[in-house]
Amino acid sequence: MRTGLIALAVIVLLAIVAVATGFVNLSGNSGELPKVAVEGGALPSVDADVGKVVVGTREASVDVPKVEVGTTKTEIDVPVVGVQKADGK
Repeated sequence: MRTGLIALAVIVLLAIVAVATGFVNLSGNSGELPKVAVEGGALPSVDADVGKVVVGTREASVDVPKVEVGTTKTEIDVPVVGVQKADGK
């Protein structure tokens, strides 16, 4: 482990000396972002045949508690949910 660190330090030191003395000349051009052109297109089209969820009410008899002992039947509207299958074209 120690030998590897010493070898790395020597390599870095040699690279610094080579650049400082002009033995290695590092030069380059500044870069620029690529030019991108976007033209109009169309969104994908999707046809979906899905079922329907039917929500409504129906009359039902439910037990409604009273303060006195016992229950009484009262007519109320309760929610109803149904599913209709797709046509399947």
